[in-house]
Amino acid sequence: MQNNKLYVGNLNFETSEDDLKKLFSAHGTVNEINVMERKGFGFVTMGTPEEALKAKEALNGIDVLGRKIRVDEARPPREKGGGGGNKGFRR
Repeated sequence: MQNNKLYVGNLNFETSEDDLKKLFSAHGTVNEINVMERKGFGFVTMGTPEEALKAKEALNGIDVLGRKIRVDEARPPREKGGGGGNKGFRR
């Protein structure tokens, strides 16, 4: 794993940052947690890529508040495409 930032998906909407901190800190240093409220996913930044891999392997697929979470390496944000929603539109 090259990145120390993890995507955590399929979260119960009641899952808090504290819940994730307790889970992930058992596998290394947690530097940052962002839970997207009412979206069912979030991001956890671990201290090192090795700790991130350890947490991913240990936590992917476990039950958290009644849902099996998905833990994977976070991908960089997609670039926003420029131009065009209204091709051919003229004023």
